[in-house]
Amino acid sequence: MKKLLAIALALVMIFAVAACGGTDTPAPAPAPEPVAEAPTPEEPPAVGQDATAPSAPDDEGHELVLITDIGTIDDRSFNQGSWEGLAQYAQEFGKSFNYIQPAEQGDDAYLNAIDLAVQGGAKVIVTPGFLFEVPIHTAQAMYPNVHFILIDGVPHDGGYAPDIAPNTVGVTYAEEQAGFLAGYAAVYAGYTELGFMGGMAVPAVVRFGHGFVQGAEVAGEELGLGDGSITLNYHYTDVFWPLPEINTMASAWYNDGIDCIFVAGGGIVFSVIPAAEQVADKYIIGVDVDQSGLSNTIITSAMKKLSVSVYDKIADFYNGTWPGGQHVVYSAVNDGVGLPMDTSSLGGFGQAEYDALFAKLVSGAIVVDDRHDISVEDLPLTIVSLNNLG
Repeated sequence: MKKLLAIALALVMIFAVAACGGTDTPAPAPAPEPVAEAPTPEEPPAVGQDATAPSAPDDEGHELVLITDIGTIDDRSFNQGSWEGLAQYAQEFGKSFNYIQPAEQGDDAYLNAIDLAVQGGAKVIVTPGFLFEVPIHTAQAMYPNVHFILIDGVPHDGGYAPDIAPNTVGVTYAEEQAGFLAGYAAVYAGYTELGFMGGMAVPAVVRFGHGFVQGAEVAGEELGLGDGSITLNYHYTDVFWPLPEINTMASAWYNDGIDCIFVAGGGIVFSVIPAAEQVADKYIIGVDVDQSGLSNTIITSAMKKLSVSVYDKIADFYNGTWPGGQHVVYSAVNDGVGLPMDTSSLGGFGQAEYDALFAKLVSGAIVVDDRHDISVEDLPLTIVSLNNLG
């Protein structure tokens, strides 16, 4: 009990609530009232800020638990998409569920959160984000009877060599394909002054950016545009949360002529939205989930089908088809990435054009370079002219 209370003081655990939806799965129904006092998703603690910890899990326990990397599950991005998939399955099949929000980042904090979930009776633990790769490598050996779904990564011991135990599945996505669709659609819709603003230059974000550039290049070729006729500012912010300097940079880009910025960095979109809204006819492409509800300036989003993949893997566990020890990639082939065409505003790039382009990714007629260990400048570009690299 003392151990549980000590762990609980370092964590913020918030019980299931209704999340605002993306378009890849229906929004889950409201969850039961929480049994512990804690900040609600509508009023989350600030990033990196401790909040009053609730008591340890109740005696009933929770079968399905999601652990964030200190972010909230209503971030309109990565955590939310994963949470929606878990909550949907739990509510459809009557499974108890909650999530744990650590008060700080770090392997020890994540392992403490995992231990708290296990002590509360978790059968399946979902961890969104590459920051969990090393902690899950440790946890999968510590808790062989608990099943782990690692989203956007594969377990390793710090040396990046995949080591996936039978009670774990690693899920990643073909971000380069999602980025490609967004870049192609933007140019096809008439935007030739573009920007890419990524968060940290981790593999997933790099693939988003490289795909975006390649999509713009291919669209330019097919439309017969001349060499250098597409300008594309390219920059990594080195964070995944909003900062004043990001807003300043986005405003400068828009004022200098950039018409549309692909923002692939979680919370940094909240710094770019005000910049886009302050200047007429300036737009944003969102990421991870359908972010159109955040602002009228968001014309589409390069989506990972996060909720679908989480839902599928939980279903695999309960159906006896658990893909333990495997690295599963969600791509166009298994409908794991895409654009939310129902909410997109892309001018002449409509459903028919999207379907035709998507089919080429599925068939392999178009192959997008997925390397994350090269510079964007190493991509073969003639129509796209890169600027503001950093």
